[in-house]
Amino acid sequence: MTLEQQLEGVLFYKAAPVKKSTLLKLFSVEEGELDAACLSLKARLTSGATRLLETDSELQLVTAPELDELIEGMRKDDLKRDIGKAGAETLAIILYRGPIARAEIDRIRGVNSAFIIRNLLIRGLIERHSEGRGHTFAVTPALLAHMGVTEVVNLPDYETVLNQLEAFETSLEETSNESS
Repeated sequence: MTLEQQLEGVLFYKAAPVKKSTLLKLFSVEEGELDAACLSLKARLTSGATRLLETDSELQLVTAPELDELIEGMRKDDLKRDIGKAGAETLAIILYRGPIARAEIDRIRGVNSAFIIRNLLIRGLIERHSEGRGHTFAVTPALLAHMGVTEVVNLPDYETVLNQLEAFETSLEETSNESS
């Protein structure tokens, strides 16, 4: 598989900006090789639905500007829908355990939370923070303001819910250790 294809695959998988320095290490290539792959990928994507967005230090796959109206319509539709039980569950985990990595959210919920997290991000209820090699998720100040609190520790029954969540996580770990 070519460097261009690998680059496209990684950027598609990450669905977020990726530092060029990270890609250079990942692919074990020189800067010139990465630049050439970027040029080739940009050229190939010019007539498709995605584009390569490049800054001085990062690369990201984004939707083509021609799709803005369609995507905005879909986003508005998504915002009209209720977040549902899974969304409320995920939001509660982030509220009481955030900032928290997606892998940890998935472990607590027992299912892949990517779609739910995307939905909460689109709605502006949570935000993504880059931390080292990964991302963590935390609630937005706007959500806290909407809930009438200035800090998560001021949430109703914060200590009780936190203790119950920690007890649940401990039981998950014990179950996992027993099956090993």
